Amino acid sequence: MAFTVDLFWSFRSPYSYLAIPKTQKLVAEYDVTVNLRPVYPLAVRVPGFFKRADPRFAFYVVLDSRRVAEREGIPFRFPQPDPIVQNMATLEVAAEQPYIHRLIRLGAAAQQEGRALAFVGAIAPVLWNGSIKNWHEGDHLAKAASAAGFDIAAMDAAIAADPDRYEQIIAANEKDHAASGHWGVPTFVFEKEPFFGQDRIDLLLWRMEQKGLLRRAAPPATQA
Repeated sequence: MAFTVDLFWSFRSPYSYLAIPKTQKLVAEYDVTVNLRPVYPLAVRVPGFFKRADPRFAFYVVLDSRRVAEREGIPFRFPQPDPIVQNMATLEVAAEQPYIHRLIRLGAAAQQEGRALAFVGAIAPVLWNGSIKNWHEGDHLAKAASAAGFDIAAMDAAIAADPDRYEQIIAANEKDHAASGHWGVPTFVFEKEPFFGQDRIDLLLWRMEQKGLLRRAAPPATQA
């Protein structure tokens, strides 16, 4: 029996990025489908969030995400530029958000095709793995998308022709995320039970195995 999990995910979240390798491994090894559903980052989704948050919040996220990446052996650096245009001195979030609007709508387009996990698996490292500065310029995103079987120019054109269609997908994701039982990302939801954080994937797996989740059958050995 195949299992299905929703994954609410953000391009700005370090923990969302750090969840990708384990999520890909989960899908590769077990009979489970992960429906990745992009949502806007807290800075956009909850206006004024960072102004109200304890200042230790951001400090701890930076500290913790770096050590998680080190322990897991995942190349990691905060994106340059930040996907969110924000004055880090005042914490004001700009009204115009060209980077995150493009990224999340591309994610929604991939979601519409049922391939959002593959898309973010290709694109997120461009932002987060530290090998590229100015990820938003040139053909960095296009090359990464193409390697995963996506035509980013065609996706951009479809979005430009009907942006509201993709915003409706995102809005539906955010509505279901809000109803899931947690507000953060990444949040995995299996049978209406939320599992928040990249460090809860093992707990999610444990729950699904309780319900009968099986490993995928190994491919037949090839004849020499």
